[in-house]
Amino acid sequence: MVSLSPRRRREIIDALRRGTVPSQGLDVMAVGLDRFDRAIGDELSSTAGGGAQFKAVRGEYGSGKTFFARWLIERAKAQGFATAEIQISETETPLHKLETVYRRIVESLATAESQPSAFRDVVDGWFHVLEQDVVSTGVPQADRRAVNASVAKLLDTRLAPVSREAPAFAAALRGYHEALQRDDRTTADGLLAWLGGQPHVAASVRRVAGVKGDVDHFAALGFLQGLLTVLRDSDYQGLLVVLDEVETLQRVRSDVREKSLNALRQLIDEIDGGRFPGLYLVITGTPAFYDGQQGIRRLPPLAQRLDVDFGTDPRFDNPRAPQIRLHGFDEAGLVELGTRVRDIYASGADAPDRVLAVVDNTYVSDLARAVAGDLGGKVGVAPRLFLKKLVQDVLDRVDQFAAFDPRRDYRLTLSSSELSVVEQEAQALGSRRAASSVDDIDLEL
Repeated sequence: MVSLSPRRRREIIDALRRGTVPSQGLDVMAVGLDRFDRAIGDELSSTAGGGAQFKAVRGEYGSGKTFFARWLIERAKAQGFATAEIQISETETPLHKLETVYRRIVESLATAESQPSAFRDVVDGWFHVLEQDVVSTGVPQADRRAVNASVAKLLDTRLAPVSREAPAFAAALRGYHEALQRDDRTTADGLLAWLGGQPHVAASVRRVAGVKGDVDHFAALGFLQGLLTVLRDSDYQGLLVVLDEVETLQRVRSDVREKSLNALRQLIDEIDGGRFPGLYLVITGTPAFYDGQQGIRRLPPLAQRLDVDFGTDPRFDNPRAPQIRLHGFDEAGLVELGTRVRDIYASGADAPDRVLAVVDNTYVSDLARAVAGDLGGKVGVAPRLFLKKLVQDVLDRVDQFAAFDPRRDYRLTLSSSELSVVEQEAQALGSRRAASSVDDIDLEL
């Protein structure tokens, strides 16, 4: 039986029931990730010590890229990092527009204490730290005018390196603090939104802090540098940023793709150059993105930075390399994952003994083989559907209906409406292979 709080258990089970990756509690489901454990730990420690890291994760659909990213996010939070997870897309978050990427980082910013967006909590916490530092130098805490003046001076000192690149960041923070002291919430909220990269902030609000326009592509990296400084001064270990589904760049116009790849190269070069101490940047993508002509190969300098020789036995993949690959699940791994989920479910079930007895390891193994078999034997494509079926169709019914026996009362079916494109392709391929002659193939005319 797995020991989890009721809230964590509910979040895990609810997400699996919907066919999505849980956002928390992934440590108890991390099957096959132990080979990355030491390298990731070392890289997080290096980042916390003032370094910066970049990691590219590759894997086919179903190999667990999103799971890996969220496992890493959860681990980083436990070590005192702030985190942000972003899905790259042509319309919502185009990679070549760094101002949009920065805005999404702020919108999805989370810490162990605060869910997205934790930006206000982080900024307010930073000003509290500055005030405590000022008071510790002998400034009377009761003298608010002296404290505020000293905080403003300390702000300028702490952000001096950032101000050389993005002076508006410090100006807006100063204006935000002054608005709070006047109890002008409207101005404070507007300046905080502007600091977070939100467009269309009223000119009257921006005028209070002496800043103009919106945060643009060129200011975005300076503002990211400022955010890292604020986090570091607030005793966070750093910032982990995940750019998920970067392979979508392969489907955009060629000019947009070139700009996006160049933006990614620029980010990596800035990390290597030491501009972003405390940043751990992770991207995820399919092998086609890393190896195909519509991916990073179109920009040779980027391809050179991420190149890794995967010609050796997968058992000897180097987890310290800038690019790592996920192998996906084999049948044993899928069964192990299923039994862990079964145990998590049973830990909060009304009749845990019945759940464990009826949905025993043998049944979990049979269901895993059946789902994978219906998807053409592609075990790597099966985890999402397998866990959804296990929770929604089997465990829920066993828990609620005493007469329900999945071996007798449940027949696995996979409808096209619940399958992703990749899963539909796997199912279609399996159907074609199962046909012994042309007479076995149904044609829709």
